[in-house]
Amino acid sequence: IFVFCWNQFWLDNETFSSGQKSWNTSLIYKNIKSQLYLAVFSAVLGNFSFGYSLVYPSPVIPQLKNSDNPQLKMNTEQIAWFGSIFTLGAAAGGLGAMLLNDLIGRKISIMVSAVPSTVGYIVMGAAQVTWMLHLGRFLTGIAGGMTAASIPVYISEISHPKVRGALGSCPQVTAVFGALSLYVLGLVLPWRWLAVVGEFPALLMLLLLCFMPDSPRYLVSCGQRDKALKALEWLRGPNSEFTTEFSRIEFSISSQGKIQWSDLKIPFYYKPILISTLMRFLQQMTGITPILVFLEPIFLKTDVFLEPKYDAALVGIIRLMSVGIAATLMDKAGRKALLYASGFLMFLSTLTMNMYSHNSHCPSGNLTGTMLTQDPAGASAFHAITLIPLISTMVFIFGYAMGWGPITWLLMSEILPLGARGITSGLCVVVSWLTAFVLTHVFMHVVEAYGLFVPFLFFSVVCVVNIIFTAVCVPETRNRSLEEIENYFRTGRKFTILDG
Repeated sequence: IFVFCWNQFWLDNETFSSGQKSWNTSLIYKNIKSQLYLAVFSAVLGNFSFGYSLVYPSPVIPQLKNSDNPQLKMNTEQIAWFGSIFTLGAAAGGLGAMLLNDLIGRKISIMVSAVPSTVGYIVMGAAQVTWMLHLGRFLTGIAGGMTAASIPVYISEISHPKVRGALGSCPQVTAVFGALSLYVLGLVLPWRWLAVVGEFPALLMLLLLCFMPDSPRYLVSCGQRDKALKALEWLRGPNSEFTTEFSRIEFSISSQGKIQWSDLKIPFYYKPILISTLMRFLQQMTGITPILVFLEPIFLKTDVFLEPKYDAALVGIIRLMSVGIAATLMDKAGRKALLYASGFLMFLSTLTMNMYSHNSHCPSGNLTGTMLTQDPAGASAFHAITLIPLISTMVFIFGYAMGWGPITWLLMSEILPLGARGITSGLCVVVSWLTAFVLTHVFMHVVEAYGLFVPFLFFSVVCVVNIIFTAVCVPETRNRSLEEIENYFRTGRKFTILDG
């Protein structure tokens, strides 16, 4: 809804201020039918559920620690698994999506994810012992991994090139909005009711997708030409030039077949696969997952003067603002410009945190047991310098969410060749979440042994590597059709469709 309204606002302003050029732009945007936005909205409800599920432990853990039921009370180790087992489920879901994306299609794969999501929340809502909570988290993680691998591909393949950047950022926007919704509801609802509410986004997604078409590119690759043509006509409108676009899709697909292991030595395949996989790896290596998971303990360790119950909501608001900015700039500033800005902001913020923790009293020890320094009267002592880690963390979240957060998902769905898109998108999700799981657990041990200085130094180095990687390896895909992007990797030199 946000992206649609912004596009209309931008179109109206461009039309009345830029003469003939904006008139041509107006004709393009009038051919982008509301059905496309409805299909995207139906799909990204899965990302809303993903964002909601990812941060579910945030308000739940304090309630379980004070639970009157001894069967549900968690110790530190159980809490650690309750928070991290979601990422293992997401990795398993990514593996499942590797097979399902090409076997049953993108749309059906997204719909299937509603099953583990709903069952997981039912199990958690009815939990009587801790293993039921862990099982529910693992199941919702499977659903999250499936949607993370399938939804970006589906949106990329159904979107018009002129709005694919904005629509491609919608998964990240709705995931952040889902997390923010959980934070807000956590202030007023007990944990069982939070599980009940978590069932509805996936069920609504399942219902709406029953009436949406599958990806025209996937249908063409399966030999269902008539069905693919009808799907593209529904998405673009009968008065659009959908037949021309359909011809380009057919030509692109006819020029490639099913990927074989021997094909991986061809630059057309291995370059986009390596770029996508490394981007997802580097995305997690920035430290985003451990920083979000251990945000409150980090604030406590750095003596930030802020009530813990407002921490999560504040971070959610900053993330939502930044992905909104990314959505509006994606098709104007370009992907690489946002990646540069994102990497630079994350570098500055992690370097600042590194210097602060190295030069201030941020000792090593139990991360979860560190408390604020108090004065003799019992009130927390406030120093202006303790605002530095708060501001640095906000800048880090802002930088990540406007670039390396949404754009890695978008580029993955744009640059992967159709023949490898289903399998490789699942591989990227597996790499991402296994990296997140390992890094989150290592973060705890490193902080306890050396303090915050070492991990933030490592994160700042990774941010520099990300900037260099963007400059050397990442192509600019703004305003390019998927067929032009595939041709870029096929020829290695130009964004044009070959007619021969």
